[in-house]
Amino acid sequence: MTENDINTLKALVVDDEQLAREGLALRLEEMAEVKILKQCSNGREAMEAIAELEPDVLFLDIQMPGMTGFELISEVQGDVMPMVIFVTAYDSFAVDAFKVHAVDYLLKPVEKERLQEAVAKCLENKAVRVANKEKQRLLEMVMSLSGKSEAAISNILESGDELREQVDRLAIKDGSSITFVPVRDIDWIDAAGDYMCVHANGDTHIMRTTMKDLEAKLDSTIFQRVHRSTIVNLERVDKVSSHINGEFHLTLSCGTLLKMSRSYKDKVKHFF
Repeated sequence: MTENDINTLKALVVDDEQLAREGLALRLEEMAEVKILKQCSNGREAMEAIAELEPDVLFLDIQMPGMTGFELISEVQGDVMPMVIFVTAYDSFAVDAFKVHAVDYLLKPVEKERLQEAVAKCLENKAVRVANKEKQRLLEMVMSLSGKSEAAISNILESGDELREQVDRLAIKDGSSITFVPVRDIDWIDAAGDYMCVHANGDTHIMRTTMKDLEAKLDSTIFQRVHRSTIVNLERVDKVSSHINGEFHLTLSCGTLLKMSRSYKDKVKHFF
């Protein structure tokens, strides 16, 4: 979708009164950000136009013979439902209008400023919808390429980190030799200054890196930070105990007892 598409609203004007319908259409045509796809004189005609033209927004009258504006909304499938701005001569339907998540509610005769405000709201809503669709598209693409879960990829996106490739093993240099430690064997990791202590299968391996870089290499559905200096393998946690001071203690399958600080207590949900 181009920037021009994002900044343009494709609209239907739905009203059984010809003069009201054409008058509103003329005012909307004066706005560069609105493109009127069609004018509809009743609900049935509008339903067909929605399915065929996929508008962004309906400028919709409420009191129409045959099918009211509310009845039209109830008939349209949710996945193709445009945004709705009600345009009516009656103020008594306002509460019901916002119950069906209308973007705005305009009273006839419509003031120019109020019409512009309603259009601006729709453009903001459209921008949010487009951003959410793009994020979902990116998630699905990365999931298909990396094999990672949606939760794991979402955590990386929300943290603002780059989508770096997660590894199956860590290469830990010790002098002139390198030890390869399978990630699945890691019980927990803790920080010691500029170094990370990687505990796996009863051994401790020292590597020079940062906690943030190490976090990015590990699958967040398995490894979670529970302290500013500790990452734990969730699959190794046998017991979670609350402490009187608001902290939690984690007992690992290897017998190690780790502290989960209060600032990370929201991570408890990952253990259930």
